[in-house]
Amino acid sequence: MDRIKALAEVGIDWGGLIGIIALVVLTAIIGLIVLYSIRHYLFTLNRLFGRQRHPYVDVREADWPSATVVIPAHNEEKVIGHVLDGLLLCDYPESRLEIMVVNDRSTDRTGELIDAIAARNPGRFTPFHRTTGNPGKAAALKDALVTVTSDVILIFDADYLPGTGLIKQLVAPFFDPEVGAVMGRVVPINVGSNLLTRLLDLERSGGYQVDQQARMNLGLVPQFGGTVGGLRRTALVSVGGWREDSLTEDTDITYRLLLRGWKTAYQNRSECYEEVPESWPVRIRQINRWARGHNECMRRYFRPLLNNLGWTGWFQRLDGMLLLGVYAMSAVMVVGWLLVLGLFFAGVSLVSWLFVFLAVAAYSALGNFAVFFEVAAAARLDGYRNRIRLLPFTFFAFLVSLIATARASIPRWLTLRGRKVVWHKTERTRTGTSLRGII
Repeated sequence: MDRIKALAEVGIDWGGLIGIIALVVLTAIIGLIVLYSIRHYLFTLNRLFGRQRHPYVDVREADWPSATVVIPAHNEEKVIGHVLDGLLLCDYPESRLEIMVVNDRSTDRTGELIDAIAARNPGRFTPFHRTTGNPGKAAALKDALVTVTSDVILIFDADYLPGTGLIKQLVAPFFDPEVGAVMGRVVPINVGSNLLTRLLDLERSGGYQVDQQARMNLGLVPQFGGTVGGLRRTALVSVGGWREDSLTEDTDITYRLLLRGWKTAYQNRSECYEEVPESWPVRIRQINRWARGHNECMRRYFRPLLNNLGWTGWFQRLDGMLLLGVYAMSAVMVVGWLLVLGLFFAGVSLVSWLFVFLAVAAYSALGNFAVFFEVAAAARLDGYRNRIRLLPFTFFAFLVSLIATARASIPRWLTLRGRKVVWHKTERTRTGTSLRGII
């Protein structure tokens, strides 16, 4: 109390001091927005005009290593038959391929369908029925992969539809001894369902066709996406396997591999088809899970990546740190807007207020536009120019993602440690039990 009285007697302008601190914070926020804007523009320009790297795409004939395809399935009776039918058509040597279907505590007919398909195709499938254990994809993978001895482990979500040559395309990068993980491109199959699915198709195009390929071109950090991808078994073992307490096991394994010197390769031409959410509540729950898991990885790996001087260069570390902060930026922007409003209503001088407001507004628009520019470039590269007409609607999808991500991030920044993992499964809407009429 004596110190407070002494400071009060000195006559410190607390309002002015708080205003200065707020301006410094806002300046830092503006700097981050500018940095992310430059990042998006760099990726887009590289994808449009730079040299494209597809180093493994021409590998078609080889002494293929042993591979295990793992399909985690929790209450997937609507879709499980489709992915298994698709895998039966793949041209990978049968003697080198194991297909492990993980029935993860399902309460519907998933286990029954898996056993029936396995019985009709003797020797092609290895059912793994998991009845106990922690919830979540990472926990299921950790339990199932204990028995895997193959050189390469490929992972597909239960709603995915692989093409005939996809397995070979995903295995080919592992002939490079530095590659620890590989990621293919995900393409929505239910694009025509409604406006949301069309917007998600644009989002996926920008994320894979531009972001992921540009990172591959520039030697940065392509992200292992947890599905339509693979891992070298020895690399996975070297980093300790799966963390079952992670909501985003794909981001988690990406950074643990990076910190141990393993490379992740991206195969833009290795396409697999998924079912994206068809309703906004399902989409928002999906975003919440991604944001919580990604921010968990940011808290866990930001400092180790910053201090890692052995395996990664400074440009790669910068890209890795920016990738870790992607979901946190929504909360950062919300905080920036709240600070601006607070300064305004606190009566901060008009000149300072106007400068900060215009700077935040301009760079926020620039940052958002950079993302839209990325999506537009992807639509052009894919040859779907009519989809550009939907570009204005992506602004509303961006706002929904911004609010959902900020809501998932801000309350948990201080309480993330020690929280129990709660896994919200993405609901499926597909019907039918065969591939006919789907692809």
